[in-house]
This record gives sequence, structure tokens and C-alpha cells, in this order.
Amino acid sequence: MQQLKLLLASLDPHASLALRHVWLVRLLAWIRGDGISPHAGVQRVQILLDLLEAQPAQRAKFQAWWALLAQTLDVSTLLADFGFAPRAAFVSELGQRLRRKLLPATPETRDAAELFGLAIDSAHDPAWLAALDDATLLRIGQLLALPCPFSVLQDLPAAWAVPNSEPSFLANSVAPAHTGAKPLGLWQHELLDAITYCAAQVRAAGFSPELRLRMDSAAAHNRPFHALAADAQAFCTAYTAACDGASPVRASRTAPSPPPIPAQAAQAAQAVDHTSHANLTQAKAVAERLLLRLEACRQAAAGVYGHLDEHGISVGLVFRLQQMRQRIMRIRQLLDCLLSPNPARSAQRLVARLALLSAQGRSLRQLLASSSSLLASKVAQRSAEAGEHYITRSPQEYRAMLGTAAGGGAVVALTTWAKFALMGLGGTAFWAGWFASLNYALSFVAIGLLGLTLATKQPAMTAPALASKLQGMHSPAQLEGFVDEVTHLVRSQVAAVLGNLALVVPCVLVISALLLHLRGGAMMDAQQALYTLQSLHLIGPTALFAAFTGVLLFASSIIAGWVENWFVLHRLDSALRYNPRISRVLGAARAARWAQFWRRHISGFAANVSLGLLLGMLPAFLGFLGLGIEVRHVTLSAGQIAAAAAALGWQALGLPALWWSVAAIPVVAFLNLAVSFYCAFRVALAAQRLGGQDRARIRQAIWQRLKSAPWSFLRP
Repeated sequence: MQQLKLLLASLDPHASLALRHVWLVRLLAWIRGDGISPHAGVQRVQILLDLLEAQPAQRAKFQAWWALLAQTLDVSTLLADFGFAPRAAFVSELGQRLRRKLLPATPETRDAAELFGLAIDSAHDPAWLAALDDATLLRIGQLLALPCPFSVLQDLPAAWAVPNSEPSFLANSVAPAHTGAKPLGLWQHELLDAITYCAAQVRAAGFSPELRLRMDSAAAHNRPFHALAADAQAFCTAYTAACDGASPVRASRTAPSPPPIPAQAAQAAQAVDHTSHANLTQAKAVAERLLLRLEACRQAAAGVYGHLDEHGISVGLVFRLQQMRQRIMRIRQLLDCLLSPNPARSAQRLVARLALLSAQGRSLRQLLASSSSLLASKVAQRSAEAGEHYITRSPQEYRAMLGTAAGGGAVVALTTWAKFALMGLGGTAFWAGWFASLNYALSFVAIGLLGLTLATKQPAMTAPALASKLQGMHSPAQLEGFVDEVTHLVRSQVAAVLGNLALVVPCVLVISALLLHLRGGAMMDAQQALYTLQSLHLIGPTALFAAFTGVLLFASSIIAGWVENWFVLHRLDSALRYNPRISRVLGAARAARWAQFWRRHISGFAANVSLGLLLGMLPAFLGFLGLGIEVRHVTLSAGQIAAAAAALGWQALGLPALWWSVAAIPVVAFLNLAVSFYCAFRVALAAQRLGGQDRARIRQAIWQRLKSAPWSFLRP
């Protein structure tokens, strides 16, 4: 209480602009307090009101300060533009949020949006603003009263209801708040201007070629954006006329007339009543037309999502769509403040929403999450499509997986030989990493083109495929079917690892024997062989490096999904097939084959090349930064152990380091698979929007299957 008294004593309505605004910031900070309890904030507001009501002089000074604040600020920027990107572009909004985080703001401004962002700067503000009760809102309205007759319309249309949002008070029948004609107040003018500005922004976004060309033709056929500005202006004119009690056309041009005699006054009163009723009827019709137009614009914009879902997701386009939808919602909220039977409650909801936007406007994570959720969903979906053929469900498919994995192990044996051959060339860490990346990338691409399988690449692809089975999972039978898919997936990954290891080790030994016969030396010398075994020792950082490699495997799958989405979004397959220059060079038939080839393999190429670059270049880059992090891939590690053993000869069997490195292979395999699968599955679950309760059911069902039939996870 003492702090509040000192704060009120320091209030000076005649202070400079900046000091008046600083006082507002201090007042809101006192109301907010520690922000732990919203009801504490409400109690502080009530204490402020009690103190001002008990001291008429202090109340008058506060009202003078408030009137000056309202007259000097441009409120339209707060009502129409706060919470929206200035240029409706994702990159510009990202830069704007970075500037807000790094650069301090000043209270010396006439922009209400800037002052609001400075004063309402806590994540706790929306809670206490939303907790204000009706009695407190009434007292606040009396304290801050400005001429502003809110409710003039009744029987508003049901089209006011906003899909997937809280019900509006305007869905009910509303009685006029007054019967006499009153001029528009300051806040009504600001609200009407904000509606005009928002409608112009929605119209401009709807006319942008990025969205216009992707809208559903049926929804856009009625051209809803063309008439939006006219409908908004018609509503503003009709609302002004209904408040003024004059005809919409003559409301701003009627000249004052001399005082009438009593008989003329009665006739004039009847004429005013008749005009007011006609204006009220017209205003209701105009409000209904505007609401229907907004809904038509929203539906037309929603049709863009269908196009993006089919032809690829763009974060920038999704951000523009979200901005448009939020502006449509803002127009509804502004109309709610003008037309609601309880304008104080409507204004409270608007201010609380603005406070929430103020808190979110500083969050980079929220911006990235909201704008990239559809992209994550599309990446997961494309990874799911690619991962379906990695899941085996029958003994025949299981044996086929063993065969393709064995072929992949043979290719990795050649990769192991090439790795040590390139290492023998010497060179700096950068060039060693670059040549290792090329070696890995070419080997992985060859495995993919030959239809073979590389273990550990499966989880990042199959996890989204598994998560896609969760759609509509409600019954126990569906949950049981999902657990069956989990067992199929685990068996498939075990088969891939076994197939790789079954052939990579003997093939490396054969290559080493051939090298020994042809040139008299193995892949490496004895000193390098001992170092290799020691680096793969189980007791050491091997487990950490294997988990890190699992993250890289997951990252390659995300890159693959993103590249495929980008390829589809820009319709490069169609360009390859029908571009006149390409068709002239390749011929129509060959261009069609190339387009089909790249559309089918673009995801695999992206995954293999990116994985090769990550495995080869990232350790070199981290080593430059002083972080000695290396990669541990189960198949490559097994090949290196076999090469080291071949270089040491039969004496390697008596070395403990050999058997410790062999014991590390199951750990490396498990961590490669588990980490990459976990990361990909989490992204897929987020894309499916599954809550904590559903995830708990899934974990319980898998655990029950593991206890009742553990061998089902290992053999078909």
C-alpha cells in the first residue's frame, strides 16, 4: 500500500511524454507484482480503485493523466497492427524479434503499440488481465470513462461465431444500450479505423500472387477479397450513422439548425426516431454482410493449405496464411468491442489477447514452432513414405532384408578400404574430412541405387512411418495393431544390422588378404591398427560418439524430407520433363525418364549425401573448435575392427583391445538405432499432435508386449 501511495504521489499529468509513460510502466509493474498469482494482480487493481475512489483529488489527477495519454497516443497501431509482422514475411519477423531481444525500447513514443509492448512485458500479464471480474471491470470503465456509446445493434447474425475459438457474446440477441443519438467517442473512432486498416491488410494479402494462385478455385470464385474493403467501409459508415441518428449519407454533412418550436420539436423527434430505426436496420444488414465476407475470406485462405499439402510446404507461405487468419480474428474482436452487449468484457478479452501476443512476440521458439509445424508434418510424412519399404512383416520380407543388408555390408567393406587408402594420402584435417565425406556419400548413394540396405539409416525413416499409423487410434484393436508394427520395425532393424555385420567383416578380411598378397601389406600398419582398436574400445567415449552418430542419422532424414518437400514445392520434376530447353537437349522421352528418376530418388540422394557430409566433415569441424567428437557407425566400426585385426594377424586374437572393441559393437548398434529412432519418432509424434495421455497408453502397450512375447521383437 505504501508503495502505491508513493507511486500515486509521483503522478504528474503535466510531466513530459516520456515521464508520463514511465509512470504507466511503473504502475503496471506494481499491479503485476511477482506474477505468481493472477488473483493477486486483481486484488492490487481493486486496491488502486479503492484508493482513487476515496481521494477525489487524486482521482481527478489520474483521470487528467489518462485523458492526456489517450489523446497523445496513436491507438490504431495497437488495435490494428500489434502482434503482426510489418511486412508479413517470416524472415523480417525473425529479425524484428531478434532486435526486440537485443535492443532496448524507449517510452518516448506516441505509438501505442510500442508503449504497450514496453509496459506489458511479462508472461504473467495475460493471466491477471483475464482474471478481472465484471464488478472490477465496471469500476475500471467508470474511472477511465470517455464518451463511447458501444452497443447499438441487436439480433446479430450467427455467422459471428469463429471456428475453433471461444464463443462470442455477439452470437446472442443484443438490446440497444441507448435510445438517444450520441456522437462517436474517441475509442469508437479508433476501433473503426483499426477495422479499416485490418481489412485493407487482409485484402492485400489475399491479392498477393503467392496466396492467390494457390487458393482453391471454388472458394476463390466468389472473389471475397474484392469487396472486403467496401464492406468494411460500409459498416463504419452505417455504425457512425446509427450512433449519430442521421442518415448514413448526410451524417457528416448535416448543418446545425435553429432551435425548433414545441410542435416542430415533436415532429423532429418522430423523424429522428424513424431515421434511427432505419439506420439501425441498415447497420445490422451491413454488419451481417461484413461477417459473411470475413468468413468467405477465411475459407478461401484455408484452401491454400490443401494446395501446400499436395505440392509441398513453404514456411513463408504458412506464415503469411497465419498472419491473414489472425487479422481476420482481430477484425472480429474489434467488432465485438463495438457491438457486444458487454463491451467491457469484450475489451478485456482483446487486451488480454494483446498481452499474450506481447509475450509471444519476444519468443523466437514460438515463431519457429508455429510457422514450421506444417513443414515438420510434411517432412515426417515424406519420411514415412520413404520408410515404408524398410519395414518387414513376413518371413519372406525378413529374409529379403537380410539379403539386401548383406549386400550393403559388402559395399561398406569397400568403403572401409577406401577410407584407409585416403588416410594414407595425408593432408590437413579439412581435406581428410572432405575426402572421407565423398567416400561415405558415394558409398551410401551406391547402396541406395543398388537397392541394398545400410543399417541405422532405417530408424529415422521408419519412425515417421510408424507414427503415421497413430492417426485415428482410439480402440484397443488399433493400439494392438500399432504394437505389431513396433515389433515389425524392431525385427527389421535387427535384420539390417545382422545382415551388414554378416558380410562386412568377411569382405574386409578378404580385401585385406588380397592387398597382402598383391602388395605385401594390409589396409594399415600395426601402429595404426592398435590405435584403431583403442579408439573403438568399449570403456571410453565410444558410447557417447555412437549416440552423437544417431543424432546425425536423424538429421540426415530431416534433410532428406526437407529437400524432397522443396523439390515438390518448386515442381522441379515437371520442369525437368517439360522445360523446352531441357527437352531440346535430352529429348522428350529421356527428359521424362530423368524427371521420374529424380522424383523417385531425390529423397535418397539427399539422405545419403547429407549423411556422408555429416559423418566426414563434422568431426573435422568440431576438431577445429577443440571438440574431439568422432562418429561411431556400427557397420563402419565393424569394418575398421576387421581391418585392424587383419593388419595385426593372428596375434590380434590375444589382444584384450580387440575383444573390448568387439564388445562395443552391440552398444554402438543399439545407440545408433535408439537415438535416431527416438529423435525421429518425437518429431513424428509432434506432427500427429498426440498428447501425453496417448503417449502413456503407447508406452504401456509396448511394455506389455515386451514382457509377454519378447522374442517377437527379434524373429518373424
